[in-house]
Parts: sequence; C-alpha cells; structure tokens
Amino acid sequence: MLTALQRLSILLSRHTSALVIAVAVLAFFERDAFLWVRGDTQSLILGFIMLTMGMTLRADDFRLLAARPFDILIGAVAQYSVMPLLAWGLTALFELPPGIAAGLILVGCCPGGVSSNIMSFLCKGDVAYSVGMTTVSTLLAPMVTPLLVLWLSGAGIETDAWGMFRSILLVTLLPVTTGTLCNVIWGQRRAYAELCRVMPGLSVLGLACIVGGVVAAKGGCFFTSGALIFLVIFLHNGLGYALGFAIACAARMSRPKRRTLAIEVGMQNAGMATVLAGRHFAALPEAAVAAAICCAWHSITGTLLAGLFNRLDARSCAQKSGR
Repeated sequence: MLTALQRLSILLSRHTSALVIAVAVLAFFERDAFLWVRGDTQSLILGFIMLTMGMTLRADDFRLLAARPFDILIGAVAQYSVMPLLAWGLTALFELPPGIAAGLILVGCCPGGVSSNIMSFLCKGDVAYSVGMTTVSTLLAPMVTPLLVLWLSGAGIETDAWGMFRSILLVTLLPVTTGTLCNVIWGQRRAYAELCRVMPGLSVLGLACIVGGVVAAKGGCFFTSGALIFLVIFLHNGLGYALGFAIACAARMSRPKRRTLAIEVGMQNAGMATVLAGRHFAALPEAAVAAAICCAWHSITGTLLAGLFNRLDARSCAQKSGR
C-alpha cells in the first residue's frame, strides 16, 4: 500500500501543472465541489504543505546553508528584489486596477515554494541549492513579505502588514519548524523516511485544492478581469525566469545552479499568496484571482522550462555522440 502511494506521489509531482489545471477547470464548472476550501481550511492546507517541506529538511541542509553563504545570499537577494520590483513595475506600466495590482505584488513578494524544488529536480538542477534557497526565503517571509507588500503597494491599496506577518508566521514558519523537528527526532527511522516519500504528492494535492477553492469562490471574476491579468502574469513569470538565469550567469554559477536560480526566482509560492489575498485583501477579490492564476501558471511554465532544459541536454548529448 505504501509503495503504491509513493509511486502515486512521484506521478503527481511530475504532473503538477496538469492536476492544478484539471482541478481549476472542475472547480469553475462544479463550484460546490471546492467551496469548502476557504478561510481557515485554506490556511490549514497551506500549513500542511509547509509541514511537508519541513519534514524533508535535514541537518545537512542547514550545514549546506553555512557552507555556501555567498550562493544563498545571491539567491535570497534575487528572490526578494527581482519579482517584487517586476510586479511593481508592471502595475505602474499597465496602470493595473487595485485588485490585480495587489495580487501581483503579493505573489512577487512571496518566498519560493515546494514546487520549485520539484522542478529543479526534474531539470537536473542543483536540488540542494534549491532547498537551501526555499528554506531561507521561507524563514525570511514573515518579516520581508509584509514589509515589501506595504512598501510597493502604495497608498491606493490598504495593506494589513501586521496581520500578514501573523498569518505567514502561523501557516509557514511554525509548520516548517515543526516538520524539521520531526525530521530531527525520527529522521533515522526507516518508517519515517518511507512516509516522507509520500509527502510531495500530498503537497501537490493540497496546492490543487487551494487553487480549486479560489476558482470556486472567485471564478466568476476570471473573465471580467479581462485579458490584461493574463498578460501581466505571463510577463512577470517569464521575466523572472530570464533575470534569474542572467543573475546566475553573471555570478558565474555552474549550469545546474543557473537552472535552479532561474526557477527559484521565477516561481513563487503563489499558493501562499492565494491564501493571504483571501484573508487580507477581501475587499479586492481580483487579488485572490490573480494569485490563483499565478498558482496554476507557475506550475505550467515551471514544468515546461524543466522539459526545455532536459531537451537541451538530450540534444547536447546527441551532438557529442555524433562527433
């Protein structure tokens, strides 16, 4: 039974984008199936996703942070500068309405998520570096994310930075810490290790449920928000990948690290942004809609980018073997 669940977990991890899209479409047409995913339920699901992340962190991961401070510093600075400033610039350039602007800025100011670790693994990136970056950005999130949102959103958007700080603390830092402690206490036990192999699939299901809940509640706003919301999300995400890769090249990182930094910068924890938007921007329903679209879109493009990197590797190997 456990082996079957582990195989299912691998399958779900590899097809995250397909599952998220399928759930979003289902929730749009069958709203009642996902209306239960809202409020505290959303927060609990996000907390569970972050718990699964903590359960995968080992003492070696934290030693890695100490051993590679410069790389981690570059990643953290890129994470909390490129995407927030891109979001702010796009909102100003396109003169976005307050709801869409709030959602895009919130996504830009969130840390990396578990999905970016999965994508780094799939494209043969530096997974340890990816986990290290996600860990650091998540630990910084309770302080950095509310302050950046408050600073970039401007006077036209009311922002409850203190409430956001408490929410992030409860649904990210506390579960990650709990999961890490579980790993410290039981990490050497085989049963625990086997259980951890099921966690990625469960986190993917949780992410899909969060997206489904937002689509069920706010799906009617998707098309009334217009094509502009899709354009700015496309630009925000795509430019994030490109600038992340460029920064890694400028820092003369290895090929695996370049791929990892591109993915870590371009893919944000949009699931967290979706929950926060529902809690703290309730007066601006488009904010949660923008975050939910980002959640699905980042999964799609992350999978496509990982596939592109793999095809480039295959072509390079074919060229070398043909010589």
